[in-house]
Amino acid sequence: MKWSVSLTQFKGYLQLEKSLSSHSVEAYLRDVRKLVQYFEVINEKVGPLAVEAHHLRGFLEWINSLGMTAHSQARTISGIRAFYKFLIMEDQLNADPTETIEAPKLQRKLPDVLSYDEIVTLFEAIDVSTPEGTRNKAMLETLYSSGLRVTELIELKISNLYEDLGFLRITGKGNRERLVPIGKDALKYIRLYLDGVRRHQVIKKGNEDFVFLNRRGASLSRVMIFNIIKDLAAKTGLQKSISPHTFRHSFATHLIEGGADLRAVQEMLGHESITTTEIYTHLDRDYLKQIMQEFHPRS
Repeated sequence: MKWSVSLTQFKGYLQLEKSLSSHSVEAYLRDVRKLVQYFEVINEKVGPLAVEAHHLRGFLEWINSLGMTAHSQARTISGIRAFYKFLIMEDQLNADPTETIEAPKLQRKLPDVLSYDEIVTLFEAIDVSTPEGTRNKAMLETLYSSGLRVTELIELKISNLYEDLGFLRITGKGNRERLVPIGKDALKYIRLYLDGVRRHQVIKKGNEDFVFLNRRGASLSRVMIFNIIKDLAAKTGLQKSISPHTFRHSFATHLIEGGADLRAVQEMLGHESITTTEIYTHLDRDYLKQIMQEFHPRS
């Protein structure tokens, strides 16, 4: 079988059966294409079904020699593993050549979070006397209140806003839907924005259902959200490097610190695996250590 044929089949599987976004599909295909490129560089004609473990070890040495970071190497091997799992599932292969391959070990980096006081300081610095300020206040309150990904915030629709119930219907990764609670303050500022700003805008065709719009009546971009947050951090003198994802990390951390059930947090964040959510149980180690030393009779 040719690489072009197997990649086309793999692409169809990722799109139709895994329901991945176009960005994710391209990332997986790019990983496998790196392996194809390796065989071209060493001038070996090896098809996808003929790849063996020693080929992959040579591939790892090659990408390492190119200066690829450990994180990128691990991501590439993960994509190639997914490709071969697909071939085995399709009965095109009996043995998985990636089974004995070890990707570089990565140190798990705990995400930066904001304290509640820092969240309040940022929100209070937003000038709500302007239309953009009113929108930004509603937007960041929603981002933090519901722990949304930046794409989920951008794509939030009025038809999926259940104000009377206090919930949002969110379409996350892999087109998986979930219901997420939203705080009263976030709902209050959303309503102020919808009634006081958005209602008076000329909205571009196709953007009628998006909650948050730019001045031209179109949906916001990821870059614009990043810049709004960066400017706000500079305005308040915040020394931490923050992004939209920082509000999601802070949302989860504050819930865990407050005693929330890990499974409930997993559901709200839209994590497929509880392992992904468990990272937040390690963020407050100093507090847990303090509690043990203070109250445990044998500490």
